[in-house]
Amino acid sequence: MRDDLQGLEISQYELQNLTSLPVNNQLLIITNPLKKLARLYIQKLKSSEGATVIFIGFATFVFGYLLFDILIKLFVAWIIIPSWVLLIILGLWVSGLTQIILYLVWKSKSKIVKLNMTNSLQILLSDVERYNTVIRAIDINDQIEEAGNPEVLIKERASVIEALKLTKSDLVRALKTERILRENKSFILSNTELFVNNLATLTAMQVNEQATEHGRLLNEALQIALDVQHEMKRLQTQC
Repeated sequence: MRDDLQGLEISQYELQNLTSLPVNNQLLIITNPLKKLARLYIQKLKSSEGATVIFIGFATFVFGYLLFDILIKLFVAWIIIPSWVLLIILGLWVSGLTQIILYLVWKSKSKIVKLNMTNSLQILLSDVERYNTVIRAIDINDQIEEAGNPEVLIKERASVIEALKLTKSDLVRALKTERILRENKSFILSNTELFVNNLATLTAMQVNEQATEHGRLLNEALQIALDVQHEMKRLQTQC
């Protein structure tokens, strides 16, 4: 990734920090890291370091097995199952237990997100995904260009990067705003008169700047405020 794209993508960690929620949390399948390790090992085997990799891998496996065999004979000598069979059984049991724990953690985090999800947050998360997609598309385009295809050169690249910086700043601000409103919803519901002027100010700014890019960003902020006000009114009617 080129230097001007570095730091533009909104990472999973940054997104979770901004929302204070485990959003976009993916279930970790323990076989996936093993597959990546296996692919890396195969790549090393095909390289000039193949002999060294084989030796280190074989030595590590033998040492691990011998250590396991010694521990079994020292502490559970009464087990009549061969140590290599016990190692396989133990490995499968630990893997299964680990996967169950990972699933329960993922399920718990998903429940937290579902309980705290708002319409505004859902829209913003979708916008973040679209924004990150643009960053990745530019990165792929850069790689194609560097591979010897100058015709795919992005014109006015500096302007594009500057626009992306502004977009990221807007998304971060909107996510912070949504979090504040969400976490203080009870207070806002009981003090709605304190926030009427703020909404009116936002509306006036949006009308004055509607023909500019700044106006578009203000309009997004206004929509968030309107969504929250609508939600507050709906909740008040249920009280």
